[in-house]
Amino acid sequence: MACYIASNDNRFYAAAEEAYGIAPPIGPQNRIPAVKLAVKQRVEQPQRKDKTGTRTYGGTPAGLRRETTFDLRSYMTGWADQGSEPGHGPLFEAALGGAAVFYGGGVAGSGCQGRTLVFGGSHGLSEGQAVSFGGEIRFVTAFAGEQAVFLNAPFTITPSEGSPLGRTVTYYPAEKLRSASVFDYWSPSGAVQRILCGAGVDKMQVRVNGDYHEFRFSGAAMDLIDSASFETGQGGLAHFPEEPAETGFDYSIIPGHLGQVWMGPIAERFFTLTGAEITLDNDLDLRAREFGSLLPRCLTAGTRKVTADFSLYGREDEATRALYQAARQRSPIEVMLQLGESPGQLFGIYMKSVVPETPEFDDDETRLEWHFRGCRAQGTIGDELVVAFG
Repeated sequence: MACYIASNDNRFYAAAEEAYGIAPPIGPQNRIPAVKLAVKQRVEQPQRKDKTGTRTYGGTPAGLRRETTFDLRSYMTGWADQGSEPGHGPLFEAALGGAAVFYGGGVAGSGCQGRTLVFGGSHGLSEGQAVSFGGEIRFVTAFAGEQAVFLNAPFTITPSEGSPLGRTVTYYPAEKLRSASVFDYWSPSGAVQRILCGAGVDKMQVRVNGDYHEFRFSGAAMDLIDSASFETGQGGLAHFPEEPAETGFDYSIIPGHLGQVWMGPIAERFFTLTGAEITLDNDLDLRAREFGSLLPRCLTAGTRKVTADFSLYGREDEATRALYQAARQRSPIEVMLQLGESPGQLFGIYMKSVVPETPEFDDDETRLEWHFRGCRAQGTIGDELVVAFG
């Protein structure tokens, strides 16, 4: 006897598309710990103005354009299989545009000190790429030869000669965005299954100090395919794909209070952060208004807008006062957030030049709190921010 479908009997997978709107094959490694996927598909219904001789609505013809939007929320989880991309990787590729850049790890050499990291051999890193050590993640800001780099912030424990450096995967902004497919499977198997194909990320948000660390992706998609009405050729598929076999999903989500924040003209670590949100806005537009086209044919992005909102307790120490002074003078600061504090459970986001806005003073509670809102990141070409897993 048929019964209700439990809202928790739901599993999500994300995969990068090689061609716009063509759903790629997926495996267990593509699964993500999503909290909610909200998809809205609206059929455009132009007003009929023909004179029918009656007040009765005559309906609309078939073949009208469809507009599909989505909003996906997901918890951050550990990067267990470091030989391949994290499950969230395709979504960050869709948000930033750049492909994953892997660092296979290495060994520290002699002479590491402060923000200088020395390697035992040639490092092979690029500017902005992430490195990790001792449950911390940092970003390369400059080079000091083939075997040494400068970091945005020092490690808490300075690596000694021979210390192993962990693997990382870094995502950079690019001029052109990529698309992704999101697979939405339900139990029992007879329930309606869905695929969101040609998904382009208009906005990406990273939230800090909630119950759990959370990513949010929203935007527009080419189409929403389902198992109940599937027709051959939709999403480039010959048949609706079965869900990958279960191989043991890593449910190690990360508590929202674990991590670090480094900010300032010369970044210093702050322990007074009460909340933060980083937002990337791609000003996304779809090529969807052309004659002879029922569905969008590609996606394009406008000027990238990266903003940071953060709140912290007001103090009289030099680092806190330097933030306020930078805001008043509109001087750029560095901002780095590290989520998590264990190897394989790290995420970092780094903005090398953020212009802080003058903070709002909030004295509603027992301690004075400063709210910095709408602080915009800037750069030269595609370097406003980088994100990485480690």
